[in-house]
Amino acid sequence: MRFDLSVYLVTDATLCQPYGLERTVEDAVAGGVTMVQLRDKHASETTMIEQAKRLNAILKPKNVPLIINDRLNVALASGAEGLHVGQSDTTVREARDALGPNAIIGLSINTLEQLNSMPLEGLDYVGLGPVFATTSKQDHATPLGFDGLATLVEVSAVPSVAIGGLKAQHIDAVKRSGAHGIAVISAICGQASPQNAAKELAMRWRQREVMRSGGV
Repeated sequence: MRFDLSVYLVTDATLCQPYGLERTVEDAVAGGVTMVQLRDKHASETTMIEQAKRLNAILKPKNVPLIINDRLNVALASGAEGLHVGQSDTTVREARDALGPNAIIGLSINTLEQLNSMPLEGLDYVGLGPVFATTSKQDHATPLGFDGLATLVEVSAVPSVAIGGLKAQHIDAVKRSGAHGIAVISAICGQASPQNAAKELAMRWRQREVMRSGGV
C-alpha cells in the first residue's frame, strides 16, 4: 500500500479522551492527516482490537493507513495496514512474515548505531527521534535536536518521519532536515479543534513543498 508520511498522527489515549478517540482521528484526517498510528501501552488487546476496527471504518474510505504500535496481534485481528515497532518490540522480520508483503512496517530509531544496523529487508519507513524531550514517553532516548535528526535522515536508506515534541512551528526545521514527514501527538490530540490543528500542520507542510519546488 502506498503511504504518505507528511502529517502522521500518533494517538494518545489520555489526551484524546475528552474529545473522543474516533472523533479526534476523524477530524484530524479531515484537516489533512495522512497516516494514523494507534498507540496505547496500557489498553488490553481486546480493547485495542475494537478501537482499531472502529478507526479502520473511518480511515479505509479515505485511503488513510492505520498503523498499530507494537501489538502484532492487534494488527492481525483488526485488518490494520501495518505495524510500527520499537527496538525491543516485535522484530521487523516477524512483523513482515505475519502481516505479508503489502503491510506497512515502521521502526523507531534513536541513534546512528541503530540506524546502521537496522534490517532493511521488510522495512518501509523509520521514525527518527525524539527530536525534543516529550512527556508522552517517559523513558525516551536522548533528544536528537534538529542537527541530530538531519544526520540520521541523511544516512537512512528508507523514508523517515520525525517525532518527539514537535509542533506546527517546527515544520520548517523538519523539512530542512530532509525528513519525509512530521509525527505529532499533543499537537493534535487534546487540542480544542483537532481538525484545525491538523489543517495548520498540513498547510505549513504543503507551503514548504511549494517553496522547495520553486512555486513561490
